[in-house]
Amino acid sequence: MSPSPTSARSTRSAHPLGDLVLRPVRGHHAFEGCVEQLATAIRLGAFSFGSALPPERELAERLGVSRATLREAIAGLRTAGMVRTTRGRGGGTVVSYRPATPALGGTPGIAERREELLDSLVFRRVVEPGACYVAATRTLTAAEKLLLTTTLAEVDQAEEPAAHRQADSRLHLAIASVTASPMTIEAVTEVQACLHDMLLAIPVLKVNIEHSSRQHRSIVQAIIASEPTKARRAMEHHCDDTAALLRGLLG
Repeated sequence: MSPSPTSARSTRSAHPLGDLVLRPVRGHHAFEGCVEQLATAIRLGAFSFGSALPPERELAERLGVSRATLREAIAGLRTAGMVRTTRGRGGGTVVSYRPATPALGGTPGIAERREELLDSLVFRRVVEPGACYVAATRTLTAAEKLLLTTTLAEVDQAEEPAAHRQADSRLHLAIASVTASPMTIEAVTEVQACLHDMLLAIPVLKVNIEHSSRQHRSIVQAIIASEPTKARRAMEHHCDDTAALLRGLLG
């Protein structure tokens, strides 16, 4: 008997970026920290719809929490409808969150967070061009180059706006990951989470998507070609254009 569509999805492996964006939880609020990190990774597509989260033991070690705390966090994600868990042999936790379509399922509370979100654009202008510069100065492994080219292709191939939005986030997280700097990865994840919320609140504009895609290609090509100044400037232009669009449409 062939597997059902649901069971086939449940066996899909997670994107390699999933492990990269998770880090040990800091502070005394381990439960809330786990929920925040896992939910952010899911919303940005590091763990996409239908993919399985890593085994409980690995995930607890990655986040630096007890398995009991991790179970509580996953239970919270289940309550929020972001994951589902099956027990028994072959069981596990699978992402059930479907990304929202920009301008249709936008994030609530954008107006209340306006100043914070606009400030994140300033932070992004500092962080992401710097990440590109560092990435281009490194001697990348074949696997790192493949990650960049694969995530770039996923953006170009995404047909639906919601899928495109997550693929775009994954590309930026991939660029951060090849800096090999955990603090840089954390900073880029933070700004991408804010950016994601803002981009969901505006319509998808075809001209902007085409422009953005050209910039993405220039950025990745410069990183792989070990041209740090060119990579940084390409990302600066990309950040500036996105910020201008958001400031104009969000008011």
